[in-house]
Amino acid sequence: MAEKFEQLEENLEQFIENVRQLGIIASDFQPQGQAVLNQKINSMITGLKDIEACKSSLQGVNIPLEVFDYIDDGKNPQLYTKHCIEKALTKNEDVKGKIEMYQKFRQELLSQLSTVYPEQMNEYKALRKNT
Repeated sequence: MAEKFEQLEENLEQFIENVRQLGIIASDFQPQGQAVLNQKINSMITGLKDIEACKSSLQGVNIPLEVFDYIDDGKNPQLYTKHCIEKALTKNEDVKGKIEMYQKFRQELLSQLSTVYPEQMNEYKALRKNT
């Protein structure tokens, strides 16, 4: 699968370079440069065909839309993964804290109930041991 991504990346880089060169040629157009301009346009068409050919081999790949927001903002798309991991770690810490608090609450509740209802709590504890 990695080689398919590498091929797509190579095709995209070549296409971007052709577009950049075409922009330079078009911005300073001279009539004698028509052949070079035509060649670059044909190279762009070929590049688009190459990119289209990569599409079928990457059909099952899903990309989160937020990645495109990173690209549009001029950020490295790999930062998206880093931020997702950081968010997951933060959420994990929050959940761990809640679990600890519920465990402490349960212990305190059992302690208080044992003080107020000792017989019922002994029955409860006996039932819990059996299950």
